[in-house]
Amino acid sequence: MSEWLAMGITNGLKLPESFRGQVEDILEGRAEPVAAKDAATVVVLRDHGEHGLQAFMLRRVRSMAFAPGAYVFPGGSVDPRDGEAALAWSGPSPAEWGKAFDADETLARELVCAAVRETFEETLVLLAGPTAETVVGDTRGDDWEADRQALLDRSQSFGGFLDRRGLVLRSDLLRPWAHWITPKIERRRYDTRFFVAAMPAGQRARDVSTEADQVAWVSPGEAAERAARGEWMMLPPTIATLAELAEFATVADVLAARREIVVHEPVAEIIDGDAYLVLPEGVARHYPQG
Repeated sequence: MSEWLAMGITNGLKLPESFRGQVEDILEGRAEPVAAKDAATVVVLRDHGEHGLQAFMLRRVRSMAFAPGAYVFPGGSVDPRDGEAALAWSGPSPAEWGKAFDADETLARELVCAAVRETFEETLVLLAGPTAETVVGDTRGDDWEADRQALLDRSQSFGGFLDRRGLVLRSDLLRPWAHWITPKIERRRYDTRFFVAAMPAGQRARDVSTEADQVAWVSPGEAAERAARGEWMMLPPTIATLAELAEFATVADVLAARREIVVHEPVAEIIDGDAYLVLPEGVARHYPQG
């Protein structure tokens, strides 16, 4: 990172040589960036008696086209049907979520629904309940798995799933946390809103996603340290989120935090013939250097 340090920039991450052509093509106008898809990610948190605050993470299988082998939080792209207005809803309205994430009401509804749907699809954690004040209990069992599969193959909409089971989406169990957009140099790009939520009592997060080959409950600080040592591969938004969460002692502290959502979109540059990614301050230090 000597070139960056000479410029007074300490938040540069050197990219592999294979990225240089992509960066040059974008910077010089030979290629147009791919449009970013709207997506939602949820950091599911719990308090552990011995290890304190922990987050649930999945390692993406190495055959995935985007971020293979990376440790991530549950999440994924918005399904157009996530915006169905008829589903039962409790907590902050789509309009309120829109203010938090600088989104129109339709997109805000889609993002919240995608957050709850994707978390259920990947972990069986369901932020919904029979009433506006309750949450479903144990979601393990063949009937729940059948519903999960129907959501995965899109033969059932999320709104239809909740309606058939008589469930209310609990948007009050979520909190807005961050907003990241994949750099323009990537061939797959996502405009992702990050949420945080407490693990519901009575439920268990499980490794049910075909997109993951390993899961772990881990303290945010430990996860960030593993990334810094090169043991766990992570994308910048994951690193930044973990570093922020490491400042909190309990789930209650995280949920009570006041957040101003700022859009982060890392920018690629060419410095002395090498490709670098400019990251938010403090993120680059969590990556192994060399």
